[in-house]
This record gives sequence, C-alpha cells and structure tokens, in this order.
Amino acid sequence: MVRAALMEKPLAKVRIVDLPEPKLETGAALLETIYSEVCGTDVHLFHGRLAGVPYPIIPGHINVGRIMQTNGPVYDVDGNLLHSGDVVTFLDVHETCHNCWYCLVAKASTRCPHRKVYGITYGVQDGILGGWSEKIYLKPGVKIVKLPEQVKPEAFIGGGCGLPTAFHAVEQAGIKLGDNVVIQGCGPVGLNAAILAQLAGALQVIVVGGPALRLNLAKDFGVDAVINIENMDAADRISAVKELTGGRGADVVIEATGVPAAIKEGMAMVRDAGTYVIVGQYTDNGEVNFNPHLDLNKKHMTLKGVWGIDLSHFYRSIQIMAKYHQRFAWERLISRHYSLADINQALDDVEYCRVIKAVIAPNGN
Repeated sequence: MVRAALMEKPLAKVRIVDLPEPKLETGAALLETIYSEVCGTDVHLFHGRLAGVPYPIIPGHINVGRIMQTNGPVYDVDGNLLHSGDVVTFLDVHETCHNCWYCLVAKASTRCPHRKVYGITYGVQDGILGGWSEKIYLKPGVKIVKLPEQVKPEAFIGGGCGLPTAFHAVEQAGIKLGDNVVIQGCGPVGLNAAILAQLAGALQVIVVGGPALRLNLAKDFGVDAVINIENMDAADRISAVKELTGGRGADVVIEATGVPAAIKEGMAMVRDAGTYVIVGQYTDNGEVNFNPHLDLNKKHMTLKGVWGIDLSHFYRSIQIMAKYHQRFAWERLISRHYSLADINQALDDVEYCRVIKAVIAPNGN
C-alpha cells in the first residue's frame, strides 16, 4: 500500500489514505517521492478556485524522487536509459497532443485543450498522480529529467514550479541588456523572476512586495532595490519606481502577485513604450478597471499574459540551476519541511505567507 494525502473536495481537511501500489503499464515507471512542494496553486485547489478539477485528488504537481522500477526501458528527455535509484523529476504537464491547432499553428502548447497536469487535473481515480504521496506513478510518455549532479533534490524543489513559471514570464518579457526591471510580488515566482531577470542582463532589478522575510531573500539574491508594500501606498510605490528609473518608469514590469489591484499599479510603473507581463493571475480573483487610452494605448505599452509552462521552460530551468547553483542556492527558498501528517499545517502556512516555500517529504527524507 502507498500512503497519500487526499484532497476530497474544496475546504475539506486533507486526510491521509492508503492506496494500492499501481501495476505498471509498459513504458511506465514508479517513483519514490523525495520531495513535493506546497504552492499557491494548492491553496487555490483547497478553496475550489480552479475550474475542471476532478476531486478527490492527490495534490503535488512539482516533485523529485528516485526511480524504483520501470516496466520495460524508460528514457529521460536526453535519451538516457533510466535505472533504479536514479534521482529524477518530471514535467507535471502530460497528454499535450502536439497535434491540435494550438500546438501546431499557434505554437502555444500551454493552451492545448488535451493537456492534463499531475496533482491538479488528474483525479485519484486516474491513479497515484500527485506528489503528496510516498510514491508517484509516471505514466508512459511522461517527460522525465534526470537531475544533474550539481542540482540536489532540495535545491530543485526550492526552485519548484516558481522557477519554470518565472522562466516563461522572463522569456515573454524579452528583457534586454541594460533594462530596468520591476518584479511585483516576492513569492516563489517573483523571487525566481528576479533571479532570471539578472541573468537575462537587466541593469537594475527592483522587487515590490512583502513581507520583509521575502524581501530580505530578494536582497540576498542580488536585486538592486526592494519596495515594501507594507510601508507605503500605491502612489508612493509608483513614485519610488520612477525615482529609481530616471523618472520614466521601468522598461519591463512582471506581475507575480495574484492580486488584481496590482495590475493598474504595475501599468503605471511601466515606461512609455515599455512591456508589462502578467503571470500571477492564475485564478479568478476578480476584475480590475483601467483606462485603455491613458494606461495602455497612449503609453504604447506591450501587454502580455503568461499561462503555464512547457518542457522547454522546465528543462532549461534545471540547466540554469546546474550552472548557477552556487550563486543562488535555491534551497534558501525553503522555509520548512513537513511530513504527510502535517499537510494541513503546510497549506495554512502557505496561504498566510508564514513561509516562502513549504516542502513535503512523504517518506521522511
């Protein structure tokens, strides 16, 4: 039997259950979970804020573990044959068809209507397909990445889903050498965006957010300035950004807050003919009003939304970790490790920002 955390329905306390160990299809693998993360998406799942979730589910969409067994040869995305004991991770997105209009014509596989996600849009009836479990069933065709030696499991899970999500946002932002960049929000996505903006060549990276615990880590990661939202109102925050950017505003602003009210504020932080990228609005938290003439059109602003990740964002994020692990030490994002028995406390701590990153160790690693 396999112990797993089951989220039966929104707002119901997550409980621990015993499930039968799965029988492996040809091309499948069984993973012993080392770490799984608890992120903002899991809080949304708990509150029922995401559409199309087939409760009951086993959450945990970004994970790292050891190969226990395979049924037939199974390879990682580099074509390497995997063996028992290999430490791997895998892209949580599965069943992207690569055959529909969005995949082939729009080149936007994150909008493929067939894609499903471990820990989010697979229900427990589909199998042990979430990381809040002692073991995870890797279906045939799941994109597996063997961790480079330089990337320890704790560092990988410290980056978690925030790193590839931020990678997608920074890629869409098109940051150029010498740009002034503002990151709104200093949760895992915002902090990773601040790291990647520096690597992309930003001359100055400014992080707007709170609480101080997160802003202090942003400074440790090398950002040039932080603006604490607890110490000033929106107008003062906008003025502070303009003071730091020659009175014009930032070349690029990336929103990673999840708060709709941050959108209009962020638009005001963008310079004329600058770029605004919205990545934090993963669930429907309401509407926001802005003036399309003054806030967008007259500013000649480029406005982009970012949804999800694909294999390129996931794979290249791990490569970045391997090269820059000593400089940024992603494990510093982890505030606390939890057992499966503590999962409800972990959810609560994430929701109320008591931690930066909460990590589950289902096997007591």
